[in-house]
Amino acid sequence: MFSASTVSPHTIQAYLETEYRVHGEPGFILRVGRASADLVAAHTVQNTECSAFLTACNPFSQVGDEAANAARQAALAEELSRRSLVFLPGIGQHPSNEWPGEDSFLIFGLTLEAAKILGTRFEQNGFVWSGVDAVPQLIMLR
Repeated sequence: MFSASTVSPHTIQAYLETEYRVHGEPGFILRVGRASADLVAAHTVQNTECSAFLTACNPFSQVGDEAANAARQAALAEELSRRSLVFLPGIGQHPSNEWPGEDSFLIFGLTLEAAKILGTRFEQNGFVWSGVDAVPQLIMLR
């Protein structure tokens, strides 16, 4: 499925296992490949059929320092606000805690193509995107 990716199979497997936690009222967890009733409800509230869970932290999965990651996340938030997109904070965290959790955003109404552009601009290997079926998909960029 991800055979064209230049990212290691081990890293891709970690992305597939990661819990994508959305902070909000109520908060909820997205898991790749599993339909989410909570995401359906959030899409309904936001009157949208799609969303992306995206971070600007740790470009190309190289651990950056806390200040650099915070600055990158702030730049992403500024870009989303400039585009008048609604987004909620979250964190991507592997259940084993071997990789530090990454601050992220669940961005409502971000099309797949727009999410690819943002993910590429912020030097990410991939991101999680959900369409009308509310089944989060891992989208690899490299």
